Amino acid sequence: MVTHPRTLADPQTLARITRLELRARAVVEGVISGMHKSPHRGSSVEFAQHRDYVPGDEIRHIDWKVYARSDRYHIKQFEEETNLKAILVLDTSESMNYKGLRSALSKREYATVCAAALAVLLMRQRDAVGLALCDEGVRQFIPPASTSSHMRLLLETLERKESAPKTGIAETFHDLAERVRRRSLLIVFSDLFTNPADILRGLQHFHHRKHEAILFHILDRDELTFPFRETSRFEGMEGEDPLLIEPNALRQEYLRTFQAYVETLRRGCRELDMDYVQLVTDQPVDIALSQYLAERMGQTH
Repeated sequence: MVTHPRTLADPQTLARITRLELRARAVVEGVISGMHKSPHRGSSVEFAQHRDYVPGDEIRHIDWKVYARSDRYHIKQFEEETNLKAILVLDTSESMNYKGLRSALSKREYATVCAAALAVLLMRQRDAVGLALCDEGVRQFIPPASTSSHMRLLLETLERKESAPKTGIAETFHDLAERVRRRSLLIVFSDLFTNPADILRGLQHFHHRKHEAILFHILDRDELTFPFRETSRFEGMEGEDPLLIEPNALRQEYLRTFQAYVETLRRGCRELDMDYVQLVTDQPVDIALSQYLAERMGQTH
């Protein structure tokens, strides 16, 4: 992808990126560090390189022989410690633009802040982060890297507002499973509005290719509770025909069907040993991510 300097230099674009970066860093400050403990790390690893010591590094990894020669602290990095590559997968279909009356952010905005925050966390660990924007398929793909300039590119791309009417998240999973050759952590942000069986087949493809996946199911509170009371005209955000509905007559069946759909996804992810995480847009992002990351870190110890 070629990023035009004029686009990055535009004051409004820069302001949006800066706001997103500040929001992401604010979230990170409220979240525990240590997003992902690589399954590759172990005792039988080979030395790869040195890097400068930064506050927070474990003292036991300082190379004291190098310190004796240079009077500077350097950390020993091992081959397995540089192996984690993460791909953020952001659904940009039209349904992600939904924002209920009780939500400060749309699903797309909420997912964007979550993705930016996790990118900051991963890069603080010097892990490589990539990005895939998707609607009917993969619309844009940025390979993983870990430089500060790459972080700016990710933020600039996340800030873009283009969307497409249709969701093709299952097709996206199949595309990424083949496109990403090296074992990676795929972090998905989507409202998952498609057939759950198709989603699970896509996740099975990840599993077959040895990728790990975290599925963040982004929902508005309205989608969980169906709070509508008056007879209303419901318009689909992805091209569906509008429907005139009396909500009170529909609520019980809607909630039953929705819960069955969620349980299918949850059970399927569990069988594939993948994380299914429901995030609701009226929850503070830092609290929601902290709760998940604390649970995940507890599982890895």
